[in-house]
This record gives sequence, structure tokens and C-alpha cells, in this order.
Amino acid sequence: MQRKIIHIDMDAFYASVEQRDHPEYRGKPIAVGGLPEGRGGVVATASYEARKFGVRSAMPSKKALELCPQIIFVVPRFDIYQQVSGQIREIFARYTDLIEPLSLDEAFLDVTEDKQKIASAIDIATAIRNTIRTELNLTASAGISINKFLAKIASDMKKPDGQTFIGPSRVERFMEELPVEKFFGVGKVTAAKMHALGLFTGADIKKKEKAELVRHFGKAGHFYYHIARGIDDRPVQPDRELKSLAAEDTFPADLTRLEEMIPELQSLAETVTHRLAQNEVKGRTVTVKIKYADFRQITRSRTLARATDDGAAILQTATELLAASGLEDVRIRLLGIAISNFEGGDGPEDTPGPDDTGSSQLKLFYDQL
Repeated sequence: MQRKIIHIDMDAFYASVEQRDHPEYRGKPIAVGGLPEGRGGVVATASYEARKFGVRSAMPSKKALELCPQIIFVVPRFDIYQQVSGQIREIFARYTDLIEPLSLDEAFLDVTEDKQKIASAIDIATAIRNTIRTELNLTASAGISINKFLAKIASDMKKPDGQTFIGPSRVERFMEELPVEKFFGVGKVTAAKMHALGLFTGADIKKKEKAELVRHFGKAGHFYYHIARGIDDRPVQPDRELKSLAAEDTFPADLTRLEEMIPELQSLAETVTHRLAQNEVKGRTVTVKIKYADFRQITRSRTLARATDDGAAILQTATELLAASGLEDVRIRLLGIAISNFEGGDGPEDTPGPDDTGSSQLKLFYDQL
């Protein structure tokens, strides 16, 4: 039996909650996240009014202020977002018990067998979105398809406050026409590499043998091979265990000095701290990922005495790990920070992690899903 999967994604969730609860913010560009004073403030969510100016999540607050001088910065209220997220989850549960939250503001639902016997996944998605609007005065977007990957792509196609259905008969053509930039885990660098190999759409990827894709893209090649054919057999997992939270960034120009790298680490640490608060977890193991200009990649990890969600502690540990990796005569194109070993776990201490020739964004995608 083909699955009926819905991906629900709240629209600018944190910002929308703030605009709902504070009338003075409605219709104005707001950013929920770090204030631009000092160093390292990062936007957690921007309202759609701010997005018109180019403000985006994970953007440094100072950059957001440059793009939109009239932007209003709002201190996050994660306890409220958690409460609202619980209300949204309760709405989901009226239709199915197979709910896999990805964060406070998005989740997968398997409605192959729905509680209310509606049968149509399109109608269920519409009903859920209408209920969220009526009961919570918030909007959500939805993607409906036969697997997680397609549902997640579909939910982003008509944002905000829309939904998209990719039916079984449409899957093959949809994936063949999908630009490689739309594949999850394909950023600017990987897209450029694909273009150099003559890969511009899913149809181009389908022409390649799996072994060739693996040779060029490592473990991610397996993913590209299958998803270009619309194949994603992962089930919705209600009891999915969160294993790690991470953030990374590829730089327009290679970094060569520690003083250039510390502000980038600070921005990453802010993003990871937001995600820890969002998921209400603390972690003991801090991992720094380093990718060099020649695409060689290493990780360095340290396990702390006690679990933390403190951005300053995460930044300090990450900086020490980076400095100890050896920065003489290096050119670094990407840095990342990951937190794992959540409350009660064990982990390695000051040990190098294995090189991963696959896409780290793809790894994060699977960790989150």
C-alpha cells in the first residue's frame, strides 16, 4: 500500500506567534533572535514583512539590520512556542497517531489510515490547516505525497498558507524536472560540482549509475540515485530519537586566520543554541567540522563534564577544538558545529571523528528526520 504522507510547516512560526500576541508587531518587519548589539546575534525567524528585504533565518542580526533598518528585534519566548507547538500537535493527533515532529514548527504525518476515515490526504491537510487558523490564529503550509522527501519539498512550494499535492502519477516527471538545487543537501558548492558534471535536473541524475554518483559524491550518491527516482522508504517515526543538532556554513572566500573564523563559529554556536532550546535538550559532546579548500574534511569532538545548552560554553569549546586542529597554512571553506550525546549518554572525548565524504547537510537531514 502506498503511504499518504503530509508535511506540515508553520509559516514563520516564532514571528507569527509574536505578531499574534502583540498587535503592535502586526504588518511590520520583525526578527525573533539575537539583538544586533555586540557580536554573534543570529535571526531565529523573520516575519514575511522582513523577508521581503532579504532577511532570513540564521542570518547575523547586524546583516538583517543593514538590509532592513526598520526591523524590530524580539527576544524569543521558547516556553510560549513550546506551548503553542503542543496545541498544534494535539490537532494533528485528531487525525493520526503517526506523527513525527522535526522541530516545534514542523512535522510529518502518516495518514494512510486516518482516525476520522476521511481517506483523502488532501482533505485532511486542508482540515488541519483550517483548524490551526481557527483555533490558534496561525497559518501553516502543507505538502502531500507518497513519501517524506516529496512531502517536505511540496510544503515549501506555496508558502505561506498554501498546500501542494504531488500524486503518484506525477512523481516520476516531478523528480525528473526538479533542479538539483532543490534536492535537500545540495548547496551552492555541490550544485556547482553537479553542473560541472552535466547534472542540472533529476533527469540528468537518473542517467548516472549509482557507482558513479557514489564516486563523485560519497555516501550522498546513494541518496541522489534513489530520490531521483522518487524512492524514499523511510517511515514516519513517532518515537524518533533525536541524536544530534548541528549548523554549518560554507564561506564565499576561504578563511585562513583564526580571527576570521571565530565570528563564524559564534554565529554557528548561536544557531545551535536556538535549536537546543527549541527541542528542549542539552548535550555533552561538541563536535567541530572543518572542510578545507581541497575538500578534505575532518571533525574534532570533546565531551564536557555535564550537558549544556549555553552558547558561550559551546563557542569556547568549538574554538579550542578548531585552534587545536592546526591552522598553519590552511584554507578553510566550511565550518560546522554539532551537539550530541544528550542528557544521560556517553561519548568520545577529544577524539577525531571519521572523515565523511558525503553531504553533511544530508546527514543532518537524516538526523532531523
